[in-house]
Amino acid sequence: MPLTLSAGRDHDRQILRLAVPAFGALVAEPLFLLTDTVIVSRLPAPALGALGVASTVLSVLVGLCVFLAYGTTAAVARQIGAGNPRQAVQQGVDGLWLAVGVGLAVIAVVWPLAPSLVHLIGAEGELARQAVTYLRISLLGVPAMLLVLAGTGVLRGMQDTTTPLLVSVGSFALNALLNVVFVLVLGWGVAGSAWGTVLAQSLAAAVYLALVFGRHGARFRPDPAGIRAAGSAGVALIIRTACLQVVLTIAATVATRMGGDQIEAHTVALRIWTLLAFALDAIAIAGQAITGRTLGAGDAAGTRAATLRMVLWGIGSGVVLGLAVVAARPFVPALFDAGPVVAGRLLDLLWVIAVLQPIAGVVFVLDGVLIGAGDQRYLAWAGLWTTLAYLPVALLVIVTGSGLVALWLALGVWMAARLITLGLRASGGAWLVIGA
Repeated sequence: MPLTLSAGRDHDRQILRLAVPAFGALVAEPLFLLTDTVIVSRLPAPALGALGVASTVLSVLVGLCVFLAYGTTAAVARQIGAGNPRQAVQQGVDGLWLAVGVGLAVIAVVWPLAPSLVHLIGAEGELARQAVTYLRISLLGVPAMLLVLAGTGVLRGMQDTTTPLLVSVGSFALNALLNVVFVLVLGWGVAGSAWGTVLAQSLAAAVYLALVFGRHGARFRPDPAGIRAAGSAGVALIIRTACLQVVLTIAATVATRMGGDQIEAHTVALRIWTLLAFALDAIAIAGQAITGRTLGAGDAAGTRAATLRMVLWGIGSGVVLGLAVVAARPFVPALFDAGPVVAGRLLDLLWVIAVLQPIAGVVFVLDGVLIGAGDQRYLAWAGLWTTLAYLPVALLVIVTGSGLVALWLALGVWMAARLITLGLRASGGAWLVIGA
């Protein structure tokens, strides 16, 4: 028993060492982006609306490219575990080159489509013009943005989540400062906000390049085979991420069809859900790094032990967050200045959100563990199956004219389906592929 307790404490230290800085980096982004929103809100209409429209397009594009961080973390961590630090750095370089290629492709494709994309969201007139301006300027920073994702993955794979935290805080603080100067002092309008983001992201990308090529002495020359391998792994993660986007988009669409009060309550509830997900995702990021390293070292038993410990952390964190939601529930509507009708619907949704937190804790942890194991193909198939499980339940909500609580219970069915598919996989041994 003392050995078991000691091993558990060792796993706890590893998890916390990686998860706590990762949580700080995850929380830093929305906080500083909120600062951008506050600054742009001081401009005459429709500047804030234009920021929202363009940000919607950019968030989808960058969200689909999150595989650059996840895939790179898994590949680098596996090589670190196998005792191949030089090859680990090379895997990271392959991810950086892939990020540049994808970023340039995004510019080439999205630049001419920018007016159509903002119109597709519903922007017209001056709103559309400003949204296109913001979107096109921001596109110039997409390669840097993707380099930051890949660079973050490299350092996480090397079991370092503290440096990404420092880079995130520094770049987002610079972004806020540049927004103040460009928007409020120089009067560049919404374009100034976009340029501030581009410059801040470019500086962050330069820091990551200096770390990889300077501190770790990586070779600059690309490896076509390695880039192709990174891209192949990324396709499966794109499918997984796209499935998540489809589910959330359908939920927003159904809520919109219910009426103005319903979509307002749904939007606030989704923001709360997303904020809670940041805390749980921190453990998932630790799971990516730890799983890749232990499997690379050939330690399947250690991987299982660490996974079990992280699942327990996920359950515990979910319970704590669920209780926190219940405790904060009476005060949430006033925080968002919700009217009586919206407040009533939001209070109902908060019960569902609270109950789902322990499930979400396990789902996010297992998702991170399987990403760290390089089990992307299974995650892609699991994403498709769980989306198919969600669709008929969401359709039933539409057909029966049920309310928001039913819609969020449908999201609960989706989370339960993810729990089943990920849990079944984790309980087996097919994902425990050891070695580099």
